[in-house]
Amino acid sequence: MRRSTRNSILVHLAAGVVSTLILAPFAWMLMASVTPQRVLITTPLRWIPDTFDFSRYGQIFNGGADSVGATFRAAMMNSAVVAVGTVSISMVVGILGAYAFARLRFRFRRATLMIFLATYMLPQIALLIPLYLILNSLGLLDTTTGLILVDCALVIPFVLWILSNYFMTIPDELEEAARIDGTTRLGALFWVVLPAARPGIFAAIMFSFLLAWDEFMYALIFTSSDAAKTLPVAISEFAGRYTTDFGLVAAGGILAALPPLIVAIIFQRYVVSGMAAGAVKG
Repeated sequence: MRRSTRNSILVHLAAGVVSTLILAPFAWMLMASVTPQRVLITTPLRWIPDTFDFSRYGQIFNGGADSVGATFRAAMMNSAVVAVGTVSISMVVGILGAYAFARLRFRFRRATLMIFLATYMLPQIALLIPLYLILNSLGLLDTTTGLILVDCALVIPFVLWILSNYFMTIPDELEEAARIDGTTRLGALFWVVLPAARPGIFAAIMFSFLLAWDEFMYALIFTSSDAAKTLPVAISEFAGRYTTDFGLVAAGGILAALPPLIVAIIFQRYVVSGMAAGAVKG
């Protein structure tokens, strides 16, 4: 057997093992969501039940007021508002800031960018009390607006890092040609740089959305009512507030995973090139 063939087999085996490890929990969650409760609590646990129970999805979609369905739907709307708001603000601030770091020349430019990135590396628990005091003083506790601002503080450093490095890969000559034709610097950004940086921008959008959608700790601490709670918090309360039906928790998890999955599928072809350029250049 030739070495290249052997290496190819090993690579495919490794990919199969990794894929199985990643997909197995999701597959189990999918099966648990349609498995009757009496089967879920039996030992040993069966992957494929004798009968399938889709009633939990009916509870979530059709439940009336003060039901698990109403809580889930409100939380999904809150998550959508927080995620879209976070992405919108972070991309506007991130694009302008990243362009400044990539094109303008000033003292401590790279050091300043590294300081921004260092804030992204801080553990969330270290920022919990300061952020709580700030939101409390602004009257933004238990609001989606407060969560958007907090998530922006987490996402913007990441966007700055990715996009500033990606902008550096775009030749200056493209902008210079546009400037010679009378385009302003801001016009060159929108008409020359941004179209050329689409892979990096889409990668930043995707990861910003995922970070905001899945954020749990701050949403748990800074919200207390259904008017502001996001999906991760609402799902975590299913067992305590309503039942111990793990299938219901699994159904909520499946539905909560669909929007990020759709976003990932839409933008996945841009992620590799966007992340590669954004992470290596510097």
